[in-house]
Amino acid sequence: MTGPSSSHIPWPPMRRGLVAILRGIRPDEAEAIVAALIEEGLEAIEIPLNSPDPFVSIEAAARLAPKGVLIGAGTVLTVEEVDLLNYAGGRLMVSPNVHAVVIARAGAHGMVTMPGVLTPTEALAAVKAGASGLKFFPANLLGPSIIQAISVVLPPGTVIGAVGGVGESEFAAYAAVGIRTFGLGSSLYRPGATAAEVRAKARAVVAAYDAAFPPIETRHAAQ
Repeated sequence: MTGPSSSHIPWPPMRRGLVAILRGIRPDEAEAIVAALIEEGLEAIEIPLNSPDPFVSIEAAARLAPKGVLIGAGTVLTVEEVDLLNYAGGRLMVSPNVHAVVIARAGAHGMVTMPGVLTPTEALAAVKAGASGLKFFPANLLGPSIIQAISVVLPPGTVIGAVGGVGESEFAAYAAVGIRTFGLGSSLYRPGATAAEVRAKARAVVAAYDAAFPPIETRHAAQ
């Protein structure tokens, strides 16, 4: 198999492999909710394009996000949507499928990309297209053991994310097979939730993540 395309953008180092998925968020609530998530320690936030006026929300979120925090879009299907995302200041492109042209356009804009995959064939195609990471979806259909089995055929260092039906109660099971990146939707945000409610959920998720994946220095101290 040939390596990733020349437009490959590596997955950036993050303290926690958590991507908040704000499906259904409105522009008038985006700033308060995104700010709460960032303040609680999340470093990647996705606003799916089937939300109301998503590019307005993405632009507002990108303006307030500090350097190092990824703001972007989910459910991206076309190169035109990638271009609009770039114009809005988004740096993360998440798609439900593997479309090499879409991945390449996002990479050309310098975006981190995470296409959705379900099978080894899709996963390898996404890697070849230059994906920064892979979104195994729906993860609750596969489970940690099947995702881990598929990961064996992927290039070393491939970033694997579990998305769909995954919450903090599943972190330990995924940690046991070496998977540490997750996309969290309804366990963090549902349409109509207040910033205070999202903050409380984010705090619980971060605590659970830190318990399942202690910092490297903490792990070394415990050995």
